This record gives sequence, structure tokens and C-alpha cells, in this order.
Amino acid sequence: MASKTNPFQFLQQVRAEIAKVVWPTRREVITTTVMVFIMATITAIFFFIVDLLIRTGLQGLLQMFG
Repeated sequence: MASKTNPFQFLQQVRAEIAKVVWPTRREVITTTVMVFIMATITAIFFFIVDLLIRTGLQGLLQMFG
């Protein structure tokens, strides 16, 4: 079982850990955000096309045999 630390020590440890964090720059945040939107758009278009092809294929089969 770990020893308990008092709240003051805990806050000191939290501040020390936060100081080690390397925060992204505004440019990095904007770049990664734009990349996420681009990839989401590409994925949405891909699945739209796949859905369209499957739907068209199934409609063709149903018209042939139905």
C-alpha cells in the first residue's frame, strides 16, 4: 500500500508534472485540426461511394430476380 501524501505535497507534485508537459503550439493545433477534418471528409466520401455501389448492386440484383 502506498503512503499517503498530504494535499500540499500532492499539489506540488501536480505542478511539477504539469511543468514537464510539452504543450503544442497554436500552429500545431491548427494543422492537426485541419488534418482531422480532411481525413473525416475523405472517410465520409469513401463510405458514401461504397454505400452507393452496394445499394446500386443490390437494386440491380433485385430487379433481375424480382
